[in-house]
Amino acid sequence: MTEKKTFEDPAADFVPAVERVFGVKPRVLDGSRAVLVGDVKLTLEAGERELWLVRVLPPALEDWITMVEVEGDIEAAVRAAKERLADV
Repeated sequence: MTEKKTFEDPAADFVPAVERVFGVKPRVLDGSRAVLVGDVKLTLEAGERELWLVRVLPPALEDWITMVEVEGDIEAAVRAAKERLADV
């Protein structure tokens, strides 16, 4: 009998977490590792350990605002990111 292996992807809940925290359906970018909410892109970097907030400016500029460390709970990181966004 072979042992069943499980694979955990903490980022798998990223898009639903953004939708729950921000209350809107985000536009998914970069294969679900980045989403757009209004003019702000939330992107997972560094092996899903960093959540960056990036303001998207026309025509194709980005202003990397701040970073939140992801420590297990992706929804907690998204909530912290939303709080930081209110401060900038």
